Amino acid sequence: MNLPYLKRSMEPVIERAAAEFPAVVLTGPRQSGKTTLLLHFFGQRCRYVSLEPPDICEAASEDPRGFLDLYPPPTILDEIQCAPDLLPYIKERIDADRARAGQYLLTGSQNLLLTQQVSESLAGRAAMLRLLPLSGREVRKHPYAPLPWERQADEPMRSPHPPAALWAGFLRGGYPELAAQPGRDAALWHSSYIQTYLERDVRRLRQVGDLTQFQAFLRMLAARSAQLLNLTDIARDLGVAVNTAKAWLSVLEATHQVMVVRPYFANVGKRLVKTPKVYFTDVGTLCHLVGLRDSAHAAAGPMGGAIMETAVLSEIVRTLTHRGTDPQVYFWRTQAGTEVDFVLDAAGGLVPVEVKLSATPRPAMAKALKIFQQDLGSAAKPGYLVHSGDVRLPLGAGVTALPFSEL
Repeated sequence: MNLPYLKRSMEPVIERAAAEFPAVVLTGPRQSGKTTLLLHFFGQRCRYVSLEPPDICEAASEDPRGFLDLYPPPTILDEIQCAPDLLPYIKERIDADRARAGQYLLTGSQNLLLTQQVSESLAGRAAMLRLLPLSGREVRKHPYAPLPWERQADEPMRSPHPPAALWAGFLRGGYPELAAQPGRDAALWHSSYIQTYLERDVRRLRQVGDLTQFQAFLRMLAARSAQLLNLTDIARDLGVAVNTAKAWLSVLEATHQVMVVRPYFANVGKRLVKTPKVYFTDVGTLCHLVGLRDSAHAAAGPMGGAIMETAVLSEIVRTLTHRGTDPQVYFWRTQAGTEVDFVLDAAGGLVPVEVKLSATPRPAMAKALKIFQQDLGSAAKPGYLVHSGDVRLPLGAGVTALPFSEL
C-alpha cells in the first residue's frame, strides 16, 4: 500500500546537501521516513538498493568493488550500517571524481557507530543529516513555521488544537505511518515497532543475552522519563551491573530512541545539579511503554507532566534538526531546587522554556524562568511557559504563556 507523502521541513536542506557534497548520510530512527524522503526527491535519478537483506549485505561485504560496479553513482544505499565495509570503497570512488556532487545518498538507523565509520572514511566528503519522526509543524502541514523566539512581533500564530486532540496526538506519536493512516491502531503499531527494534538493532549493536530484561530496562527508563537519571538505582532494581545499564543506554542513544539532556552550567555563583535527564525521542513510544492507551488517562495520570515535557522537547529538537542544525538543549537546576525544564542555546542568547501541565497559566508559574533570567543576566532571552491549554498571554516582563500547539 502506497501511503501519501508528507512534506518534510528537511526537503530544502537535503536537496542543497546533495548539490554540494559528493555524499549525503541521513541517519535517524527506523520508520522516521528516511527512505521515503530520498526516493521522493531522488528516486527518478538515482539507483536504489537496500543493504538489509542478508544476501545483499553479504555480497556487498565480500566484494565491495564488484558490488559498487553494479550500482554506480548516483545511488541510494539504504541501511549502510549493515555493510560498513563499503565505506572505504565509496571513499575511493568519490576521490576518483571529487568534484561531482550527489554521488551517494546513504541512510542508517544507527547514529554513533555510523558517525564514527563515516568520520573515518568520508571526512569532508559527506554531509551528515538526521531525520526524526514528524514534528507537529509537519503533521499540521506547516513544515517551515518558525519557533516562537524566532517570530517577528507582528507574525500571526497558528490556531491551537483542542486539548483532547492534543493528547490523542501525543499517544499516537510522530511516526509517518501513523500520521498517514489516522485509523490505524497506534498501540499495535508501537508494540510491533518496539519488538522489531529489539530484534534488529539491539542484537546488531550489542550482545544482549536476555531481550526480556532489556525490554524491562526500556520500560523502567520510560517510567523515569524527565527525571534526573540514576542508572545505579535502575541497575540495582533490574539486578544487572551498572556498566550493563550504561551500555544499554548507549544503544538507545545510538539508535535514536532516547535523548539525554544535560544540565546547563554558567558561572552564576550557585551550586548546580550535574546529573542528566533522559527523554524518549517519540512521545508515542513513551506512552506505549508506560501502558497508556487512553488520552484522558494520559493527561490526568502521574506521567502527564513527563509526557508534556517529552512533547515539547521533541518539537524543539525536530524543528531544529530538520533544518540541518544540531540543537543545543539543556536544563537548568540548582541544588536549592529551582529548575527550568529546557534552556535552548539559540542565536543571540539562552531561551528558557518551562512546561506546565495546566490549562490555566498563572504568573506564579513563571518564577523559575524569572530567577533564571536574573541569574544569567544579559545572556538570557525572553522565556516561555508552554502549557496544555489554549490561551496565550504575558506573565510579566520577559515571559509569555504559550499553548503547546503554538510552539
